[in-house]
Amino acid sequence: MIKVAIAGARGRMGQEAVQAIQKTTDIEIVAVLDYKHDGLYLDQEQVNTHEVGWPIYTSFDQLVAAKKPDVLLDLTTPDAVFTNMHDAIKQGVRPVVGTSGLQIEEIKQLTDFAKEQEIGGIIAPNFSIGAVLMMKFSAMAARFLEDIEIIELHHDQKVDAPSGTAMKTVEMITDVRKAHQQGHPDEEEKLKGARGADIEGMKIHSVRLPGLLAHQEVLLGGEGELLTLRHDSFNRGSFMSGVLMSIRQVMMQKELIYGLENIIE
Repeated sequence: MIKVAIAGARGRMGQEAVQAIQKTTDIEIVAVLDYKHDGLYLDQEQVNTHEVGWPIYTSFDQLVAAKKPDVLLDLTTPDAVFTNMHDAIKQGVRPVVGTSGLQIEEIKQLTDFAKEQEIGGIIAPNFSIGAVLMMKFSAMAARFLEDIEIIELHHDQKVDAPSGTAMKTVEMITDVRKAHQQGHPDEEEKLKGARGADIEGMKIHSVRLPGLLAHQEVLLGGEGELLTLRHDSFNRGSFMSGVLMSIRQVMMQKELIYGLENIIE
């Protein structure tokens, strides 16, 4: 049985993960890491004083000492995830992270630290298998259609832009695409930001609106043609197959993996 502690269990993604894990026979939740409610218990969505549900800890060291989890599933916020991951690796707990917003230098630091500690971990900019396939297909197509723009659309409570999915897509594309300027060489923005963010000539546009969840289009243009690759997540259940796969797969890893495309070959 894989023992999991969850950071962010009271959030919407956290609650979805709790329900998904409860339906498995090989994974169990042993504790919750939170920034408040220390000493209380989380029973589904309710925090209570009775010993019903899972104990809540504000100290990861105390959580590890008491419950000895194999995995920390982190579904928190960008300002908390780096510390949580570092603490987990230090304690010999394998982190599985679905929080976007980590900087490239932070990922490098964590990768080096995990290698030093000889412990596995997974950072997933997107847990959706369909989204990961969209990213892989985009990188495949970019070898032949090199003029690319990305439109990523998320709910209006998302704090980071561009999204982790968009940034991971760009990273995969830059591995196969030569950097070059797109559009007219004398192009001029009449309104700053109109052409979006620029990475090696590619443009990224971030949309934030109520009613959206997580969506992305990759547009690849060629002479007389356009290839559009789009993925839509309509509910958070779409991420759960990737969450469960990551928890199982991380038990077999000895280094930090960035992106689910590296474990679904």
